[in-house]
Amino acid sequence: MKDKWLRDIEYLRVSVTDRCNLRCFYCMPDEGVSKLSHDEILSFEECYKVIKAAVELGIKKVRITGGEPLVRLGIVDFISKIAKLPGLEDIAMTTNGMLLEKYAEDLKKAGLKRLNISLDTLKEEKFYQITRKGDLNQVLRGIELAEKVGLFPIKINTVIMKGINDDEIQDFINFIMEKPYEVRFIELMPMGEAQDIEKERFISNKEVMSTIPGLIPMIKSDELGPANYYQLLGAKGKVGFISPMSNHFCKSCNRIRLTADGKLRPCLHSNFEIDIKEAIRNHNKDIKELIRDAILAKPERHYLNEKRESSIRNMNQIGG
Repeated sequence: MKDKWLRDIEYLRVSVTDRCNLRCFYCMPDEGVSKLSHDEILSFEECYKVIKAAVELGIKKVRITGGEPLVRLGIVDFISKIAKLPGLEDIAMTTNGMLLEKYAEDLKKAGLKRLNISLDTLKEEKFYQITRKGDLNQVLRGIELAEKVGLFPIKINTVIMKGINDDEIQDFINFIMEKPYEVRFIELMPMGEAQDIEKERFISNKEVMSTIPGLIPMIKSDELGPANYYQLLGAKGKVGFISPMSNHFCKSCNRIRLTADGKLRPCLHSNFEIDIKEAIRNHNKDIKELIRDAILAKPERHYLNEKRESSIRNMNQIGG
């Protein structure tokens, strides 16, 4: 389907939970957030109904997100079920990697194609400080196992923050010199907890790029998504830059989102949502019609730079 700006919408991001086993300081408060009750979130069967309808409308790619999707029981069986949908070409997942060591092999067998792993530091002590409770080595072991079982490509999503991890840019570059991963530096966005620190901690990707000599630009294609990718001589992996603040990619945005509590969200940075849970449970509206409504409601672009305001939800409540 096309939206009213004639963009092809073929990508659905599905949050299966608002819960997370980490407490990254720029994403969630230390005490966590009020957890949705069992009845408030969509069941896997309800998620499946939405995904099936979306695929029949032309959605080709689904990404499973959270919170942390691997904390939800039954996630492997859910992926196995949606992997059998005719017309669905790609199933991916965004995870913090803490449970990859446990689930990587089963995820691959279930039909998951590839992974994005959120990782903001390669230093043990700093990892614990950023996440408030995580184990870096556990994540790194999970990444290695994911590579071994063939969940590829593996993309490392790194939010660069001034005074926090901007001293590790070269460490991540060294990482891809030795490993066939894609490290993507992402600009900090004023969402949720980050709204209070964004002005102080924001660093543009232009500044990040200036610290990395020898970048060789790759030809931009739809398969590369929102990142601009570069190669480095001798590197096994590559480096990407996602710049939602300094160089937004709204013109090529091809996605809509389904939140864990059953809202269709046309734009990450807008508070406009369509309640699809009510339609599923009360059978009073056509699911496909609501998906079409969400696609046609996509705004032309976000206005984070001008208004400096964003979603009233935290990222874990929307789906990363």
